[in-house]
Amino acid sequence: MRNIHSNEELRHSWREQLAPFQKSDTKKSIWQIINTVVPFLALWTFAYLSLSISIWLGIAIAVVASGFFIRLFIIFHDCGHHSFFKSPRANEIFGIITGILTFFPYHQWKYEHAVHHATSGNLERRGTGDMWTLTVNEYKQLSPVKRMVYRVYRNPFIMFGIGPIHLFFNQYRFNRKGAGRKERINIYVTNFTLIVILTGLSFILGWKGVLLVEGPILYLAGVVGIWLFYVQHQFERTYFEKSDKWDFVSAALQGSSFYQLPKILQWLTGNIGYHHVHHLGPRVPNYHLQQAHESTDLFRDVPSVTLSSSLRALRYRLWDEDSHRFVGFNEIVIENRTETTIRPLNLVLLIWMLFKKLKSPS
Repeated sequence: MRNIHSNEELRHSWREQLAPFQKSDTKKSIWQIINTVVPFLALWTFAYLSLSISIWLGIAIAVVASGFFIRLFIIFHDCGHHSFFKSPRANEIFGIITGILTFFPYHQWKYEHAVHHATSGNLERRGTGDMWTLTVNEYKQLSPVKRMVYRVYRNPFIMFGIGPIHLFFNQYRFNRKGAGRKERINIYVTNFTLIVILTGLSFILGWKGVLLVEGPILYLAGVVGIWLFYVQHQFERTYFEKSDKWDFVSAALQGSSFYQLPKILQWLTGNIGYHHVHHLGPRVPNYHLQQAHESTDLFRDVPSVTLSSSLRALRYRLWDEDSHRFVGFNEIVIENRTETTIRPLNLVLLIWMLFKKLKSPS
């Protein structure tokens, strides 16, 4: 692999290189709101009305609406970085509104995501805003039951099957430990507003209709969102180092992939495939990410992942500190391995430990 930091002058001038792109454009932001929120609400309405013709037609339209839901989340995401509008106040107000529409409390998510940016790739600061990832040595030292909990957590059927449900209805519905007053109030307001909106829609439209439309939108958007977050950091030769060797620029350029998506998917995902640009310059609005990538020499040799090659990430389970790459469970050998029988008590313990891990990934 070529050293993408061979030009130290380029590497140390990244702030100057990104400065022209770290400016929000009010016209572009407003236009993005129009071409995202309006189609999303229109598709939601059409999906509901189509249920009277065919349930499958309604669900099919809801599938399309889920794409705009993801795009709406990217706007929410940019507000959390104060990159969408020039005014911090405008970012906060619209971030809270889009947070309600996407089921995410603005202040809690903003805090956890900021920690993710500040610690991504740091082996000694894992646990907030990221996927639960163990090293090979850490996994070997676990008890058989705890190894099983980790295997269940990292199983694609669990991650993408139960993951969206956990994300929308568990993880962000409760205050985190140490949350401040403003963050706690924001969660209460978000939850209360969602209850009022969903209850009101259920009374007006019927709970079955709301479930048949909102359910597929949330679930599919959740699957795609988890996948994007997963694949953009969990590729074979990503970046992990202990604190004494960890470097912010290296973590951004080597530990965040350039996910090359077809144009329509790139548009629906708000250019988040340019994740290396976003991690190095989180104040770059999503509509400037591609231009920043194409105009900056520093990004010439960043890790690139295609739609087809990204599927290999499903095999990655553990970080091998010796070979500096992700490996699968089948690539490691555990000495004196003992099998754990799944007895009722062990099963209850496994489920409880997994629930605790999901509640508090740190």
